[in-house]
Amino acid sequence: MMEPVKTEHLQQLLQSFSKKDVYIHLETTNGAYASHKDEKVFNAGAFIRNAVIQYELGKVTPDFPHRVGLKLPNGWVYAQGITHYEMDEHGRLLMAGLDHDGKLAVALQISDTPFSY
Repeated sequence: MMEPVKTEHLQQLLQSFSKKDVYIHLETTNGAYASHKDEKVFNAGAFIRNAVIQYELGKVTPDFPHRVGLKLPNGWVYAQGITHYEMDEHGRLLMAGLDHDGKLAVALQISDTPFSY
């Protein structure tokens, strides 16, 4: 069950995946919700699933909504706007940024195994 971010706990979970090959899922959206309500809204998003990375450091910022960054040898992967997280029954770290209406704006997920389609 997703719960609001507890910075220290999420930091520990991020570090538990560091320095090993992991699968990530990263998705952003201003919502397929947006353009059907107002055709002037520019709909943009990004999606990557089952990319294998190895990060040396996972970092969650204390400010709300949170930025979660994964430091790679030559750069960063990060998600801005994270509000909730959980470690699911499959050992996957699921993080989400929910807007004021509870709709998904950003998701970052980390797993030792590939995500299903």
